[in-house]
Amino acid sequence: MECRDNQTMTAVTEVMRHQLQPYLFQDRDVVRAHVHSFGCQLNVSDGERIRGMLIELGYTMTDSYEDADLILFNTCAVRESAEDRVYGILGNVKKYKKANPNLILVLCGCMASEEHTAEFVRTHYPFVDIVFGTASLSRFPQLLLEHFQGKKFACDTGEYDAMYEGIMPSREHPFKASVPIMFGCNNFCTYCIVPYVRGRERSRDPEQIFNEVKQLVADGYKEIMLLGQNVNSYGKDLEQPLTFAQLLRKVNAIPGEFVVRFMSSHPKDATPELLDTILECPKIGHHLHLPVQSGSDDVLRRMNRRYTVEKYMESVNYLRQRDPDFSLTTDLIVGFPDESEADFQGTLDLIRSVQYDNIYTFIYSKRRGTKAAEMEDHTTDAEKKNRMERLLALQRDIASEHNKRFIGRTLRVLVDGESKRKGRLVGKDSAFIIVEFSGDLSLIGTFQNVRITEARNWAVLGELVEEEQA
Repeated sequence: MECRDNQTMTAVTEVMRHQLQPYLFQDRDVVRAHVHSFGCQLNVSDGERIRGMLIELGYTMTDSYEDADLILFNTCAVRESAEDRVYGILGNVKKYKKANPNLILVLCGCMASEEHTAEFVRTHYPFVDIVFGTASLSRFPQLLLEHFQGKKFACDTGEYDAMYEGIMPSREHPFKASVPIMFGCNNFCTYCIVPYVRGRERSRDPEQIFNEVKQLVADGYKEIMLLGQNVNSYGKDLEQPLTFAQLLRKVNAIPGEFVVRFMSSHPKDATPELLDTILECPKIGHHLHLPVQSGSDDVLRRMNRRYTVEKYMESVNYLRQRDPDFSLTTDLIVGFPDESEADFQGTLDLIRSVQYDNIYTFIYSKRRGTKAAEMEDHTTDAEKKNRMERLLALQRDIASEHNKRFIGRTLRVLVDGESKRKGRLVGKDSAFIIVEFSGDLSLIGTFQNVRITEARNWAVLGELVEEEQA
């Protein structure tokens, strides 16, 4: 369907705020909004900026559908099951619209960026008022105004021609923050929809990034997560190119006590310069999430990953030669179309070689709009499930043994919160290792030294070193 062309992205302006106020508060003192973000951390980050815009406009946030004057779903499109879930939720919230005809329903995010979504929603969910894609985030206030002025279906799924700046996020976490450094992806892996819904790679201005990180550190944030679909490609499109490794060194030089993490990295762009930077910079978490997806060169070729197992292992070996204990995690897809038993054995062999601290695994599911969805697949669901169980069993054994290397060491841990076990806390060290120990709730959000006494397959356990508290 035809939607409004994307315009220059701007933050909430005083003029826009002034125009919306009469509509928002014409018959009430308080207006409430509920924002639900699905999917990846970039989506969550976008959701924080949407919350920030709504608060600037005068909304109060609520966790309840019943109390809300506006309900916004910031959607994910990575899997079709994620879309089905959103449509199911939309069907359920229809009753709130019936009870309160003035309730505003908004659908945005990656799913809303797909070409067919806007027309499908308008036809099958006509009670939805506003739809906008990831490129149109900063135009949300304008779309809201159009709704109040009588437009039945306000929509913007425009192109990616600008970068949003000046939108102050409403952070959901008190001491951990995400900072997007780039948007989009140029890789076109055959199983992935992201390039089609987030567009080509676009890097933020480094000064904007530095200023945001400096402010977060000044505000007391202890963990900064730099985000991008492929952070290793950062800066290639800037007028004055800056590599991701150079950006990391500049962030590392910002004064303060904090740890810097980032995701996601593409193995084909994991340069020695980047690996050296991680090893040499004390504020950069000494951990790398390096998604391999498969241990078979044939599967990697059909995935369009543009590296081989041998090339991947060069990065692993480079890190482990410099630091034998360096922490590595990965993503793996089990059951990619026509994955053979030999292909799968290659994945098991890779896991044994790398000795990952943790893996994030997924059974392949078709994603409409991707090339892999058109590939023939003769591997049964039962075979895929069996392979997943074997893979997880292997990783549990590896992690149990691999985590023993920390016994007797003292780790500097950022305390995240309470453990599921009463009276105990949980956090992560620089290498992203989960650490559980006994301690007071007042330690949450601080760095503490913990001596490790026991290893499990999911974490290490330890004791607070009172005399050496950070």
